[in-house]
Amino acid sequence: MRILVLHGPNLNLLGAREPEIYGTTTLAEIDARLREIAEADGHVLESFQSNHEGELVDKLQSAVRDADGVVINPAAFSHYSLALRDAVEAIDVPVVEVHLSNIYAREPFRRRSVLSGVCVGVVAGFGVDSYVGGLRLLISRLTA
Repeated sequence: MRILVLHGPNLNLLGAREPEIYGTTTLAEIDARLREIAEADGHVLESFQSNHEGELVDKLQSAVRDADGVVINPAAFSHYSLALRDAVEAIDVPVVEVHLSNIYAREPFRRRSVLSGVCVGVVAGFGVDSYVGGLRLLISRLTA
């Protein structure tokens, strides 16, 4: 299986940005851990981070030919990006949404994700383990 992991805006700053909310693990460390898990199960994992909405849309659209499933942390785009929502809805590839923090327990504007309704599931609030759980759930769905 080919799995695409997408990271949205500001996630390139993980490890330094608001560690009390997002932890001290860097994005490179998250990607390495996910790749290790995927490869141990015989899967190929590609990760991609962008601060630009259109680049994430392009990667989602390419998932139709390049991936069997997607794990996405849309970050701030979760709350308003109809373009990302439409891209997830348009592709025939399962997508799991993940968040390091529990967005439903944060500021009111963060408590709504426009993507959740078109994803196969959401894992939030477990720090790095949100990514790990999202990946494992996606693999389980793909291999069922």
